[in-house]
Order: sequence, then C-alpha cells, then structure tokens
Amino acid sequence: MVMAPTVKVILGCLAFAVFWVLAVFPAVPFMPIGRTAGSLLGAMLMVLFQVITPDQAYASIDLQILGLLFGTMVVSVYLERADMFKYLGKLLAWKSWGSKDLLCRICLISAISSAFFTNDTSCVVLTEFVLKIARQHNLPPHPFLLALASSANIGSAATPIGNPQNLVIAVQSKIPFGQFVLGIVSAMLVGICVNAVILLSMFWKLLSVKKDEEEPPVEVTPQEDVNFHRFSPASMSHVTSQNSQELTAYLEATSVHSSPAVNGNADYTLRNRLGSGDTQVLPNDITDNESMQKKDEKVVSRVPSMNGFVNAVSDFGLEDINEKSAKWKIILWKIGVYAITIGMLVSFLMGLNMSWTAITAALALVVLDFKDARPCLEKVSYSLLVFFCGMFVTVEGFNKTGIPSAVWDFMEPYAQIDHISGVAILAVVIVVLSNLASNVPTVLLLGARVAAAAATISPEKEKKAWLILAWVSTVAGNLSLLGSAANLIVCEQARRAQSFGYNLTFWSHLKFGLPSTIIVIAIGLALIRG
Repeated sequence: MVMAPTVKVILGCLAFAVFWVLAVFPAVPFMPIGRTAGSLLGAMLMVLFQVITPDQAYASIDLQILGLLFGTMVVSVYLERADMFKYLGKLLAWKSWGSKDLLCRICLISAISSAFFTNDTSCVVLTEFVLKIARQHNLPPHPFLLALASSANIGSAATPIGNPQNLVIAVQSKIPFGQFVLGIVSAMLVGICVNAVILLSMFWKLLSVKKDEEEPPVEVTPQEDVNFHRFSPASMSHVTSQNSQELTAYLEATSVHSSPAVNGNADYTLRNRLGSGDTQVLPNDITDNESMQKKDEKVVSRVPSMNGFVNAVSDFGLEDINEKSAKWKIILWKIGVYAITIGMLVSFLMGLNMSWTAITAALALVVLDFKDARPCLEKVSYSLLVFFCGMFVTVEGFNKTGIPSAVWDFMEPYAQIDHISGVAILAVVIVVLSNLASNVPTVLLLGARVAAAAATISPEKEKKAWLILAWVSTVAGNLSLLGSAANLIVCEQARRAQSFGYNLTFWSHLKFGLPSTIIVIAIGLALIRG
C-alpha cells in the first residue's frame, strides 16, 4: 500500500495514538474515559480527520466476529448458570495431594476451560475459587493466581473460540475448527506442562512451607446470583396446636349437629366444649333450628384457617414429590444446556459457519430456559462488542495511512517462516506489538500481511503463518500484567475479593512472565503443524 498524504498520516497516527493510550491505560489522568469510549473516540477521529470515509468505517466492522463473540458469551452465561464452573472448581480441591498437586490442577483445569469457554470467562469465575482453596490449605495465593492467568492464556490458544484474537484469525483465515485445533493442541499441551514446571521450580520452597495454624475449612461454592434461574420446590404449611384444637371443636360441633337427638344435653355438652376457648358461650334458651344454624356459623367462623389446614393435611404426601420433581427439572435443564454446548462444538468441527452456529446455540439455550432472557442477556459484555467495533474502524484507518505496510515491507525479508531465523524474528515482532498495542490490534495489523507473505511460499505455509500468529500473540500476553485482559481480570478479581483479597503486582508478575513466555513460545513454535 502506498503511503497516504502527509496530513492524513499525521492525523491517522494521532487518532491511533489516542486509541492505543486509552486501550492500554484506560484510566489516564487527562482522559479517564475507559477502553470502550477510547475505542469509539479513535474511530470517530479517523472519520473526522477524513483518514477513512464513513462508508469505509461501517464496512470495516466485521459482523461475523461480533456474532461469534456474542454467541459464545451467551453460551458461557448459561454454562455458568448450569454450574459448569462450580464443578470445575470442585475438581481443584477433590482429593488433593498437596500444594504442588493443587497448582498442577489449576494449570490443567484453567487451560481446558479457557479453550472452550474463553480465557476471560474462566479467569472471572475461577479466581475466587483459587483464592478460597489457597486460604483453606493455608497457602500463599501468589503462585496459584499466576498459574490461573498464564494457563488460561496458553489454553485459549488451542481453539478459535478461546480468545478474541483467535476469533479474528479463524474468521479471516477460514481455517476449519478441527484443523485449527489439531495445529496448535500439541503446542498447548506441552506449553501447559512447561509452564507448570516453571511455576513449581520458582515457588517450590514457598509451596513447601507449612504454617503452624490451619485456617478453618472454607466451602468452595460460588456466590448465588439472584438472576440465576432456580426451581422452587413446593413447601407445606406447618400444623399448629391451635389448628388442631379448632379442628377438634369443629368436628365435635358438626357431629352433635348431625345427631338425630338434638336436645338440651347435647347443647350443654357443645357449650362446654366450646366454652374452653375464646368463643362466647351460647345462651341456654337457644334451642330452635335457626339458633342451631347460627351456632354452627359461629363455630365455622371460629376456625378461619380451616381450609388451608385441611388442604395441608390432604397434600401431606406431595412435598417429597414436588421436591423430587423440581430436582429432576434442574437436572434435565442442565443436561439440555450441556447437550446444546456439545452440539455447538460438534458443529464447529463439522465446518459449519462458526458465527451462526454460536448464535443458534445461544438462542437454543434461551428457548430451553423458557423464561424472560433479559437477566442472562444483560450479563453479556456489550462494552466489549462496542470496543471491537471502534477498534475495527481505528485499525482500518491506521492501515489507510500506509505505515503498517511500510513497516512490514521492511521486516518481511527477515521474517519468512520457511527458516528458523525468520520464524524467530516474526515471533519477536508479534510479542513486542502484542504487549505494546495489545494482541487483537496486532492480529488485525499483521494478519493479512503475514499470511500473504507466507502464501507466496506455499498454501501450507500460509496456514502455519496464521497458527503461529494465534499462538505467539496469545502466549505473549503472559509477559507482563498488562499483556492480556485475562491477567488484569485475575489481578482485579483477587484485589476485590471479600475476605480473600490479594494484590498481584506488576513486577511480581514480570519475574515469572518473562522467562515463561520466552520458553513456552519457543517450544510451541517447534510443535505447531501447518
């Protein structure tokens, strides 16, 4: 691409700089408007500065990526409601053999859940589990939080739905879901093991220290969400002693009234039985049928809760039935959620359109729930969708300046993936850009150019170039605390957790992230299959 006029280049760089600063540092003092608003501001400046036309701006928004992202988020919401992450959390503490076994479990479970339910979702849900388990076993949370965040990033690299940048790569490259997984899964599995070994070697002594005082056991259960759907079993009214007395009086009264010998003795007996309560005793001279009818009405009025009590007695055996019915409804609903999710993954493997498949699965879950979907849909991160829209426009405008093409033209001769040195240089460029400009903008800026350069060698190299971009841009997020949204989520969730709070600092993360990122990326590059 030829460089744009100087004025457009300067204005385009200014708009992209605004987007970059607010995306990386969303709370800068001079404009603390956040990432989403910063993304829209960058997009607006690109149009306002006439770097890109309004029609080009709208055309740059990739609806397939947005649809896939929306669908997977809705599915994740329903999986969370179906206690999927609760069961994963229980696996962390089930028959644990100690702190080192616990750390390895966190690495494995975090990686697997991130591969299918996105790394951000896994980190949001599992952080509190990790903090509670660490406290329950009286262990320092630092190595476990690092294990959660780093393994989530590594695991998410294995599938197109594991993270946002992989969604972009899957849509742009048109690599089938199954081929994508087969190309990276071996690198992911070895990377998880290597990452766990690095964690164990760095924190072996810390994990081996046992404190004298043990914390009381903490039940590892998620907080109940009032918006989550729960079936309420029927409850039975309690039978009070006064209800029993009223029923006895009523039955005695009606039995006397139905007796053919309605005489003074019967009236006297009835009056004595009713006189023990708070009802006024009937006069002695009331003996006719009309008076007896009034007396019966007073007796009935004496027991206002009689209908409810009789219904409770008649329904005495239904409580267990209703409770079992409610439990079976929950079980069947969960099975339906898991079945639809598995069907979505199978459809991905069959090569169906991933965006429409994810949306179809999301709507199937909405219908299965058979209630107002608003509470669940409100849990979708619409700010992330808006952020992507602004980012698409901003990156497209920056591409129109010609700067990314000029930079790649300079780097291309040294970054060919048909020899080891070229792969190494390409990986370094991706790592640096992913930590400076974030991984999704890096993929949008480099993806098409890297693939086009590799396509001149062979179609297999083009596919491998996309997979290398997916692997390196994702694992590069482990380098620093700011390198990945998953890292920031774990840090923020840990800091704000009630009673289990822990502050994961930038430097404590960097000490582990730097060696882990370099080693895991290097080993993974040798295992990626094009």
